[in-house]
Amino acid sequence: MERLSQILTRIDGKGYKAYKDIQGEYRFGKFTLFIDHVQGDPFASPSRIRIRVSQRITKHRPEWLKNALRQTALEDWWVRKWAERIGRFSRRTTGTGKSGLIAIDRPGQQILKRAAAVVTADHLEVRLSVGLPARGRTVLGKQARQMLLEDLPQLVDETCILREADFRSIEARMQLVDNQQAIREEMDRNGWVSFVADGSILPRKSGINDQPLRGESVIPFRTPPSFKVSIAVPHGAPITGMAIPRGVTLIVGGGYHGKSTLLKAIERGVYHHIEGDGREYVLTVPDAVKIRSEDGRRVEKVNISPFISRLPFGRATERFSTDDASGSTSQAANIMESLEMGCSCLLMDEDTSATNFMIRDARMQALVSKGKEPITPFIDKVRQLYEEKGVSTILVLGGSGDYFDVADHVIMMDHYTPCDVTEEAKDIARSYQLARKREGGESFGEVTPRFPLAEGFDAHKGRKEKADALGLDTIQLGTGRIDLSALEQLVDPSQTRAIAQILRVLGEKADGSKSLRELIDEVFAELKQQGFDAISPYRRGHHPGDLALPRKLEVAGAVNRLRSLEVRGE
Repeated sequence: MERLSQILTRIDGKGYKAYKDIQGEYRFGKFTLFIDHVQGDPFASPSRIRIRVSQRITKHRPEWLKNALRQTALEDWWVRKWAERIGRFSRRTTGTGKSGLIAIDRPGQQILKRAAAVVTADHLEVRLSVGLPARGRTVLGKQARQMLLEDLPQLVDETCILREADFRSIEARMQLVDNQQAIREEMDRNGWVSFVADGSILPRKSGINDQPLRGESVIPFRTPPSFKVSIAVPHGAPITGMAIPRGVTLIVGGGYHGKSTLLKAIERGVYHHIEGDGREYVLTVPDAVKIRSEDGRRVEKVNISPFISRLPFGRATERFSTDDASGSTSQAANIMESLEMGCSCLLMDEDTSATNFMIRDARMQALVSKGKEPITPFIDKVRQLYEEKGVSTILVLGGSGDYFDVADHVIMMDHYTPCDVTEEAKDIARSYQLARKREGGESFGEVTPRFPLAEGFDAHKGRKEKADALGLDTIQLGTGRIDLSALEQLVDPSQTRAIAQILRVLGEKADGSKSLRELIDEVFAELKQQGFDAISPYRRGHHPGDLALPRKLEVAGAVNRLRSLEVRGE
């Protein structure tokens, strides 16, 4: 502390670059401060610091770290506590640009592995962004001393010394994730792709606010008797709810009755949610993928032949490329790319699907013969997909009863309440025999791996590398931008920032010898072993404090939307 104080006194009034002198490690009474990166001027990205607090201060209980899930839950708890307290200390000092800022990566409703906090058996480490005080581009050393030598120690005192209420809160978090994991294990044993607990609150406040909707009009989820299961959990009474088995499941019903709301909760169930979210016990197999059409996206050498073949002029579709995909072509590519990454469940909503990709009825078949139609609709592939590839589908429908013939289960949403109408749907299917003919052959077709080349990942913008997120839905990589708005299971801008850095690392590894899935698996193995240091844009040991772990599927989705992507030729 004394050494840092002396440096700040010495550089007071000097040019902003004098702040570089404070980079290093400093011992305080209850913590160690690491100043890893100092911003170049007051308007640049904030400086990066780490605060490391010993276990003798935090007094973590050993059982909180007994597995990776509990460790992630504990780290997430710490990030939330710091995010709650940090606002009182940020901007206490004034100045130019970001002067006085103290910030931490703020979580949403999901429990994600984050770079913002790391807990080990020895210590807690919290990673912050700070704006070092300046007037114009002149160092304000006195204000910096208040910020680093007075405010930070007070913040540590208020945040890192656990009180009885904190211990109770952490124990509740541990019990929650234990129960969530127990449900996932029961799902795996029984072949269920999703579970929605009775009493869950599925509606959200708005399309841009992921917090639960509150009020007397909100209807808690209630399971139809034929779908109800009871799952014993480590903490508390058994949890009852709706288990959706593997296979083909339709969610039907009138407009505004809750079909898409249920599907949205199911698609977010690939993550664990915090207590009070309403979806704590809505859980879905972790590799389920939401599929939609996506007009205008680029497709690079994807085998879409199971869905689209015999194009005019003899154009092949086993290695299909386009810079401007149609709705049906993009939806076919999205499915095949997800299968390439090993997904086990597709989630689809007819509202965001291409009509001609989903169904071709008997009258259209009679007018436009199969010889003139290159598209095989999804209805003719969905059962093959399950029976041959083991890939289930949950599909929201309101306009096509033809799917009754290929469904295993049909759930109808009626005033936001699910009902099992499987038998009624099957009776209707038997009573109204289809005149349409099955198309697409006797088997699903091949899923073909692709082998990316380094040239497609160029992150250079002039002499420097540029790999960063612009909000949740956009990545800047070099001179190009990647639109991720169709990746609906991406939930946090910090995941997007991590994907940007993973793309940069993939560019260093891609030489055409490894498939896309192998490359991504390799990076995630390094992330598991080294933490976020494996993809940090800073030198090793200097924290990337604003990253959160994405799924492999969203990383692959970003790669596939690179307009510069190149894969190995045949």
